[in-house]
Amino acid sequence: MSEQVAPPPASDAAQPPSAVQAPPPAEPQAEKSGSKKLLGIVGAIVVFLVVAGLKFGIGSAIGNFFNKDETAEAKAGDCIAELPEVTGTEEEKVDGAKVVECTSTDAVYNVVGRVDGQTQAQARSPEACGQYIKEGQEGYVYYSIEPGKTGYLLCLTKKA
Repeated sequence: MSEQVAPPPASDAAQPPSAVQAPPPAEPQAEKSGSKKLLGIVGAIVVFLVVAGLKFGIGSAIGNFFNKDETAEAKAGDCIAELPEVTGTEEEKVDGAKVVECTSTDAVYNVVGRVDGQTQAQARSPEACGQYIKEGQEGYVYYSIEPGKTGYLLCLTKKA
């Protein structure tokens, strides 16, 4: 039995070209990996913002932006622009009530009191603004209260 010895492999330069293409350098893969990480982070932030928005009422905030209650921050000493005229125990829905400068020609009512945490039943009671409106003075109650919830009421008198 004869043993054969193979010559040592030739240098790389002498090898015939391979039909299999070499894999791309490691750097482009690192870039792809980095961009995937970045997309993952951005995606996580977007998901977090959506969840936080739903939890903390971003829908409500957007709704308030488009349908803002301009009297929500009114307080005693402020003035309110024209409202529909009501008499006796009438009640009328008002859209677009707003606080204006008391020196403005649009100012029709003085806010003489504000009561927070009221239900609709409390706002409709004769005592709602009793402490703010003097005897013999014509007074009005403006309130913003959702059914079944609490809100605020403003005690108003006609501006002199």
